[in-house]
Amino acid sequence: MSNLRYYVIGNTAEGQVNHLDTNLIGIDQVVALHHPSARLKTAVLQKLMDHYANHNIEVLESSLGNDVLDGIIIREKAIAFLDERIARQLASTDVHDLNNFFPSPGTTRPDVSGLMQQAYDSFAEGLRIHDDLEAIYINQMDFERADEFAEDFITELLTDVPKKQREPRRFHRLFGTNTADGVVNVVPHLIENIKDVYYIKGRAGTGKSVFMKKIANACLDHGFDVEMYYCSFDPGSIDMVLVRELDFCIFDSTDPHEFFPQRDGEKVIDMYENFVAPGTDETYATEIDDVHKRYKSCMKKGVRFLKEAGEQWRKWEDDYMKNVSNAAVKNVAKSLQI
Repeated sequence: MSNLRYYVIGNTAEGQVNHLDTNLIGIDQVVALHHPSARLKTAVLQKLMDHYANHNIEVLESSLGNDVLDGIIIREKAIAFLDERIARQLASTDVHDLNNFFPSPGTTRPDVSGLMQQAYDSFAEGLRIHDDLEAIYINQMDFERADEFAEDFITELLTDVPKKQREPRRFHRLFGTNTADGVVNVVPHLIENIKDVYYIKGRAGTGKSVFMKKIANACLDHGFDVEMYYCSFDPGSIDMVLVRELDFCIFDSTDPHEFFPQRDGEKVIDMYENFVAPGTDETYATEIDDVHKRYKSCMKKGVRFLKEAGEQWRKWEDDYMKNVSNAAVKNVAKSLQI
């Protein structure tokens, strides 16, 4: 069986965003793990993954870093096991307190909320600067031609495809985010088994997100389930639309998640080349370079705050996990199996 990996929590210019709710559509039971140690909860989740290895598992990667998980969803069994940290807004959650099974921490988990807020403030400043970059290209953009292209693209995508007479599902997710390990993403994993993949190139403000929103809405109107992956910098912007029933994916393939086609069936759509006045990069080179440097500086500063926060909680986690036995983790996971 194969596992699907994605994020539902993101560290963005608008603070932490949580897209968990749409991903629990059709899930009857939510089990939340309560404990201050994220590594302990991850160890339990990994044992549960071993138990459910014969099922397709959706693995929720963590915005904390690469060494922890936020949860797993086994859709075939309509159950989700989650870190309580991301499930606090859910009313119908079965909370399991792992403090009843594992030694109490000798020290309090570090409070890194100040560092996290400094990171969010840096990202917010970066977004305000990024708006200036968008403005340069928006003023040079032929939106009429871009709209016509989007209509033609959608027509070609859905022509001769029968409509499904059902209520489609819209899953809100992220394919990456800013973490203590830097800017991470799972794009190669998401597209590896998709036949028709479109890589959108372009500059800020050249309509990439608007184009993808139109495609997503058209597919939903056709009755198809749509996975919408939001930007981990500007959470109101779309970075990817994936429709598995059409074997189709289109995503923003620009820095910091720039990729290039590797297989037959993969194509590039360049919004700058197609819809922006020729010579814009050259005409506004000085302004673009200045804005880009200031924006990048803010993003790097924000990630540094996340890394500093990560160093503090990882030191605490390392000390705590020394007292946790693998046998105890296995026993707790076994008690949660359904």
